[in-house]
Amino acid sequence: MEKTKTIALNVAVTALISLLLIWGTTWYRQTIQFARGEAAQAAGDTIGAIAGYEAALHMYTPGSPLNEQAAAKLWAVGEAMEKSGDADRALIAYRALRSSWYAVRWLTQPGEEWIARCDRKIAELVQAQGQTNRKTQ
Repeated sequence: MEKTKTIALNVAVTALISLLLIWGTTWYRQTIQFARGEAAQAAGDTIGAIAGYEAALHMYTPGSPLNEQAAAKLWAVGEAMEKSGDADRALIAYRALRSSWYAVRWLTQPGEEWIARCDRKIAELVQAQGQTNRKTQ
């Protein structure tokens, strides 16, 4: 009986250490990708910023504040592109944000509010592009 308890404890400790290592590695990679997005944005590289923030979201780490920060940054990039009249890049940002949340789905779907916001914004932009295309024809 004592041997079974020791084995169970060893298995539990090993599993806990493994989960902590996976979480830590994912959090570290998320931090690196977020920093790349920040550097690209500071350099005026919109597509690079989108890629960095999108990759940070793909490294979704439960409990990390970077999840929401990366989402907010992607949204802000989309809004900035929209205000500057670049609907194509705005769509890239909004679609990257939406697909990133879908990509991290597992037992639950994090980011449901972001997905709904993106769906509405993408529909608006696509409709506006369609109207613009009809006017120019």
